[in-house]
Amino acid sequence: MSTNPISPAEFAPLRLRRNEDRRLRAGHLWIYSNEIDVETTPLRNFQPGQPVTIQANNGQFLGTGYINPHVLLCARLVSRDAEHPFGPSLLVHRLKVALSLRERIYQRPFYRLVYGEGDGLPGLIVDRYGDLYVVQITTAGMERLKEDVLMALHKVLKPAAILWRNDSPIRELEGLERYVTEAAGEVPTTVTVEEDHLHFQIAPRTGQKTGWFYDQRDNRAHLDRYISERRVLDVFGYVGAWSVRAAARGAREVLVMDSSTPALELAAANAALNGVSDRVRFQQGDAFEMLKALREARERFDVVIVDPPAFIKRRKDFKEGALAYRRINEMAMQVLERDGLLVSCSCSQLLSRDVLIQTLLQAARHLDRNLVILEQGRQGPDHPVPPAIPETDYLKVVFARVLPA
Repeated sequence: MSTNPISPAEFAPLRLRRNEDRRLRAGHLWIYSNEIDVETTPLRNFQPGQPVTIQANNGQFLGTGYINPHVLLCARLVSRDAEHPFGPSLLVHRLKVALSLRERIYQRPFYRLVYGEGDGLPGLIVDRYGDLYVVQITTAGMERLKEDVLMALHKVLKPAAILWRNDSPIRELEGLERYVTEAAGEVPTTVTVEEDHLHFQIAPRTGQKTGWFYDQRDNRAHLDRYISERRVLDVFGYVGAWSVRAAARGAREVLVMDSSTPALELAAANAALNGVSDRVRFQQGDAFEMLKALREARERFDVVIVDPPAFIKRRKDFKEGALAYRRINEMAMQVLERDGLLVSCSCSQLLSRDVLIQTLLQAARHLDRNLVILEQGRQGPDHPVPPAIPETDYLKVVFARVLPA
């Protein structure tokens, strides 16, 4: 593992075009290829992941970071302090700062430890499961410091095991291979997550993302007040985070639906682990088809939770993805009781909160029903949002009462 800081000679100058420094000065960290003065600093002269000193058009120092000349979002600013540039020492410092926040908020070691730009470490995600740390690197610049990331984790936290979960499709855009492998220690097939005195088994190697969705923790807690003695449907149930919690908090019956058989097997194990197997049922298949079948069977639920994967991942997918959100929420309303609660979620950063609410309203009016918003949620505080980087504020949750017209 590297223990030496990046040499100043390794920081190639990266000059911006005139007036293209305004967004960075306002607090953003991203630089697009069309913002670079390619006559002064040609992109062909850079290597993927290369450390750079970022300069305004007049040569003024803005900060240090890294570049990948082959992608549109080609550079990230990591440090604005010339005395503490992007490198191994900064990794350790930022990791300590991130840890101090989580230890103030959470009593148990289960949280997102590093949330990319939100913790000043763009391209790096770290989820903590007790003494196991699951790490995702999504950029060539952070990949270049891969061994230093490990060193920083060992120095600050002394983990029992670390898993590289570097299988995100975004890595291919960066020219990086996709893989899942142990980085340190022995990573078990399943680990147990604790959340509000409940326990959930997850699969860190094979589950979605890193195996668990810490971002919804606070929103799941908000569900508690609505589900006592209610019949609940969890449409994209995954491993039972919403549904098992609902049963544990007093729901009389819960139906969990998901397309993944392994996920449902873990959900069933989690229902047993929390002593609620007698009130939770499972159904595997396509969400749209299963909702259609429930509607045709005239099934009705007091609460329906819709927490799908991102339907909109790229701008060109917006029209089709927005239609999918409209369809899935309209179908969910069709299996709600006359006075029911819809919990509708979107993790698509490109779908704004206002558009999601408008989508829900249109679906309700199409069914001649009234919709009243009771509360709204976002990602938890272990996913901090720099206000200058709205792209980091991605999760929207709407708790809505759906009534007869």
